[in-house]
Amino acid sequence: MSLYEHVFLVRQDVTAQQVEELTTRFKGVIEANGGSVPKVESWGVKTLTYRINKNRKAHFTLMNIDAPPAAVQEMERQMGIDEDVLRFITVRVEELEEVPSAMLQKRDRDDRGDRGDRGFGGDRGFGGGGGFGGRDRDDRPRRPRDREETPSEETV
Repeated sequence: MSLYEHVFLVRQDVTAQQVEELTTRFKGVIEANGGSVPKVESWGVKTLTYRINKNRKAHFTLMNIDAPPAAVQEMERQMGIDEDVLRFITVRVEELEEVPSAMLQKRDRDDRGDRGDRGFGGDRGFGGGGGFGGRDRDDRPRRPRDREETPSEETV
């Protein structure tokens, strides 16, 4: 049997429970056709790079599949029919990874909250630090003026 990594995107207005039901249904298709799904990872709702069918976000799910090509083809056929599935991709791999994927490792790193003593707005405070190298306007040196300003003759 062949090894595959399969990622599919589901509309954002579908609940997490419905995404799990879809995953279970597609996993059942693989198992009914003689394959197995050793790992399923839900990556959560993520922002899409561009809109797909008027959706700006989607639920992402990864499935590691060990199945014959016919089983994967049947699962992809059913995904193409389902209106909740926006996109999917299946990639054949040499071996399946046992460790969490890079997307889950990234989310774990982001969830740690290892912020130190920076407080509410990070190390720049609430306003974001001004955006010009951390300087405020008062820190900027004054420009030399070419001429002295004198009262205009028209105001006399």
